[in-house]
Order: sequence, then C-alpha cells, then structure tokens
Amino acid sequence: MKLNTNISPLYRNLIFWALLLFCLTSFIDAPKALLLGFIIAQTIGHPFHQYNARYTSLLLKISVVGLGFGINLTHALSVGKGGLLITAFSILITLLFGLLLGRILKVDSKISYLLSGGTAICGGSAIAALAPIIKADEKQISVALGAIFILNSIALLLFPILGHLLDMSEHQFGLWCAIAIHDTSSVVGAASHYGSEALQIATTIKLERALWIIPLSLITAVVTKGENRKMVIPYFIGFFILAMCMSSYMPEYAEVYSSIVGLSKKGLSVTLFLIGAGLSLQNMKIVGLKPFVQSVLLWVFISVASLLIILWKG
Repeated sequence: MKLNTNISPLYRNLIFWALLLFCLTSFIDAPKALLLGFIIAQTIGHPFHQYNARYTSLLLKISVVGLGFGINLTHALSVGKGGLLITAFSILITLLFGLLLGRILKVDSKISYLLSGGTAICGGSAIAALAPIIKADEKQISVALGAIFILNSIALLLFPILGHLLDMSEHQFGLWCAIAIHDTSSVVGAASHYGSEALQIATTIKLERALWIIPLSLITAVVTKGENRKMVIPYFIGFFILAMCMSSYMPEYAEVYSSIVGLSKKGLSVTLFLIGAGLSLQNMKIVGLKPFVQSVLLWVFISVASLLIILWKG
C-alpha cells in the first residue's frame, strides 16, 4: 500500500473519524480494529499522529479500569496467586536472556535494556519508566517502542489462532497472553477475542506483571545511579482494583457494571485502531535490523517457553 498524499485534509479527517466510530459497532473486534488502523496508516495516514501516543495511553488505562468492573475480586486473587511464581520466573529469565542476546548481536546497550525490560514486563509502559532512568535518548526510545509495537500487533492477530489450533482452554490462553505478549492493549485485545474467562485471567495477571515496573526501576536507578524520582508508576492499577472491589461487594449495581464493561471493550477497540494507525512504514524502518532481531528472538523464546510450561501444567 502506498500513502495517498493527494487527498485533502478535510476528507482525510472525515474518513479517519468515520472508521474510528465504526470501531464502536458490533462489526469490529480488537484484531479487526488494529488491522483497520494499520490500513489507514499505509493509505491516507494518521491525521492526528502527534496526539496519538498521549490519547492511546489514556484511553487504554480508562478501558482497563472499566474492565475491572467485570472481574470478581476473589477469583482475581486466586488467579494472581497462582500465576505469581511463573510471573517472577519469566520476568527474570526474559531480562537475562534479552541482555545476553543484545551482547551477542552487538545492539546498543540502552536499546537492548529497554527491549529486554519491555518484553519482560509490559512493553511500552516499562520502556517509558526505564528510559529516563538510564538516560536513553529519543532515537533509542523510538527504536525500542517501534520493535515492541510491531510484535504486539503480530501477537494480537496470531495468538488467538495458535490458541485454537493448540486447543488451549481459556484459562491457559489467558495466562499465556499475559506472559508472552508485551503491551496490555494487545494482551487484553487477544484475550477478549478468545473468551470472557481468558480476558479476566489475562487482565489480572498482566496488571500484576506491570507492578514489577516499580522494583525494576528502583534496581535500575541504583545500578546506573539514575534519578529514581523520574520513575513512572502505573497508578491506574489501583483504580482497576477498586473497580473489582465495587463489582464484588456491591453486586446490586450489576447492570451498571455490565454496561461499563461493554463500553470498555469498545474503548479497547478504538485504542487498538489508534495504535494501528500509528504503525506507519516510516516508523517501522526506524527500528533497524539488529534490535528487531533481538526483540523477535526474545519474544519467540518467552512465548515458546511459557507455552510449554502452561501446557505441561495442564
């Protein structure tokens, strides 16, 4: 596909907004929304690309908090406790293997660290937290984010297909998504496409993983003598927990919670449309071969290793 530069700004805006609103209908689920956004990026371009990162981040957080109204707290605690060991182990192994790959491939050390941290914990959020601590420049951050976002998009489309081919249960698939997919947006998108139980498990475990940003940031600050006051803490997780508590202990508002969850799923579709719209070929070229090879190898490693463990445990 070739970017059409002849289309007027007015028509470009109208087409963009029409498709964005189309993502709110029942015809579009998370994977389709991402694909639709990607097509926009390669044809007419994103007319509001300068605001994309800010609003996708905000909309994702609001959507995730809204999904919390559909999750029972007791069930979430049970799932979180069961996944704690594999979460901690996978984070440690991914970080170490990622840094080793970076050395072997001779990738810039800061890019390598951002890629490893982003793959181990929660993609773009981890990169945003670690970047100011290690004093990464704009290009290093762009390369790491670009590689992560490309693989997120692939995972969102590929994982549900693989899950069905492997006849994975919703519990197994939700756990696999939370461990092997980088960003929360793609984790939730893939899991919601698979089933409601998979969505609950994936969201709970992924946000549990996101909390590891805090200790990793502190350790990084100590080791690199960075300024830990710049640390980015995912405060929205607290609102997610509050939403779970409300839905669990105030069940009389079940109809309201159901409506909020429905709106949140639509919000997620819009989020993924915007993410896809930001994946232009120009942004992808920034990544470069070696960092992309590192990110792919690391992603394949954690995906296969976690899959084998989950299938083995049954």
